[in-house]
Amino acid sequence: MGLLDSVLGMVTGAQSGGGNAALLNAIVNMLGNDAQGGGLGAILGKAQQSGLGDVVSSWIGHGQNQPISADQLPNVLGSDVVANLARQFGLSNGDAAAQISQILPQLVDKLTPAGRLPEGGLGNAADLLARLTQR
Repeated sequence: MGLLDSVLGMVTGAQSGGGNAALLNAIVNMLGNDAQGGGLGAILGKAQQSGLGDVVSSWIGHGQNQPISADQLPNVLGSDVVANLARQFGLSNGDAAAQISQILPQLVDKLTPAGRLPEGGLGNAADLLARLTQR
């Protein structure tokens, strides 16, 4: 089983695998958006500003990943990002936030195996997906 399947398998809920795969792909695109002022670096910055820096840092570093609640997620991603993803996948904002809050910590953890944010960010979405499927 590839890492992509493993991450999807860890996500709870009644959504079909195809829906989760599409949401996972959208999150990967968001994480790889460093060139446009987004990406994991921006997420970490927003998390620190909202008092959740330790939570996001735990996903990047070695050790146990701290959870993030669906209610906390808009503070890290932005409520507009959560709302856009919800609309894109036909979910309520709460359902989208709940699913993303399950996927994001595991995904960031798997994309930062060295325990730190890579210089220059994570790279583009195609590179990230390739790294996920190779593990």
